[in-house]
Amino acid sequence: MKLFRALGALALVLLLPVQLPKGMSAVRAAPAPSDVARVVRGTVSPRTTLAALLDKSLPRAGVHALVEAARPVYNLARISTGRPFALALAPDGLVTFFTYGIDELRTLRVRRVGETLRADIVERSFDVKVETIAGSIRSSLFGAVVAAGEDDQLALDLAEVFAWDVDFNTELQRGDSFRVAVEKLSLDGRFVRYGRILGAEFQRGERLLRAVRFEASRGTGYYAPDGTPLRKQFLRSPLRFDRVSSGYSASRFHPILQRFTSHFGIDFAAATGTPVNAAADGVVVAAGVMDGFGNAVKLRHPNGIETLYGHLSRIGARVGQRVSQGAPIGAVGQTGLATGPHLHYAMFRGGQYTNPMKIESAPAEPIPDDERPAFRAASASAIRMIEAVAAPLRAYVEPDNTRRPAPTRRQ
Repeated sequence: MKLFRALGALALVLLLPVQLPKGMSAVRAAPAPSDVARVVRGTVSPRTTLAALLDKSLPRAGVHALVEAARPVYNLARISTGRPFALALAPDGLVTFFTYGIDELRTLRVRRVGETLRADIVERSFDVKVETIAGSIRSSLFGAVVAAGEDDQLALDLAEVFAWDVDFNTELQRGDSFRVAVEKLSLDGRFVRYGRILGAEFQRGERLLRAVRFEASRGTGYYAPDGTPLRKQFLRSPLRFDRVSSGYSASRFHPILQRFTSHFGIDFAAATGTPVNAAADGVVVAAGVMDGFGNAVKLRHPNGIETLYGHLSRIGARVGQRVSQGAPIGAVGQTGLATGPHLHYAMFRGGQYTNPMKIESAPAEPIPDDERPAFRAASASAIRMIEAVAAPLRAYVEPDNTRRPAPTRRQ
């Protein structure tokens, strides 16, 4: 009975997340409760096995017994780098308790009961809280999100919601603003990550964009309050958060050829290795070296449209492969006729170049009529959450860049 009382207290200790000094991944000893001779804690090192982690604490036969006991609920051959574990040993060297953090919410637990080891998985759940956050653009969406006290990831998530209507590389202006109702997931009072964006608003110049998340029978997506899908055939940009270094032009001075040539595409300056995404669903019709474009990928889409992605450092697609919108197909590079790392993005309609920034992109299918009542309820709820926080006052900028006070809002 003394052993089981000790195990009850020990279980609480072992199930807590293991915090180690920076860079430490080897096991270490810890003070042990009564009837437990030693507790070993640590995190899984890269390219290692459970036997290697416990070789100083448990003989091979003991590791084998541990693995076999856990096998019905979890395969300990699949331990992952950085995950915490803890092992409690009795004075006779036998395992009394073992835990392994499978992920944020699941912990494998192996306990000695009499002469046998029994395993189960303890599951927890996130504490979910919906918060509405507002911000105003001064230089970038990243900067606005951080200024609002939030993490960079929220900027990425928000950009994905409006990816079909706003090119966050080129179209943001000082004074644009956002409001977003988003789930925040916490464990033990500690923020872990963002969950679903339930509703969002983006004020871009005079245009107000709103998005409502709705789980329709055909899948989950974001819609305008009137039920129009935000998803369209083409994304506004194949990259996230990089700048346009050269636009679409019939005459541009080429820095390598040293003469004026046409530039029927958009150049996005970005670091080498930045993921390049398919602008729309399509089929890969070319992947390889293409003259001055260097390493490049070409996709064919419906309605006689093709897109080309040039100067890649790495090609991540093969001819004949079907790719979905937003799927990675390569990485930014400097191959071919390029003076620096960037993506050359071109579009063709009927074999002729067309400006990808001016393409009229058709929306996805609307919400079915029989699901409209449920959508209206979800839309009303999301808009109430968005409007729970005051929208940022817009900053007006004169042509000479001198600012004037924003007008007072009516209540």
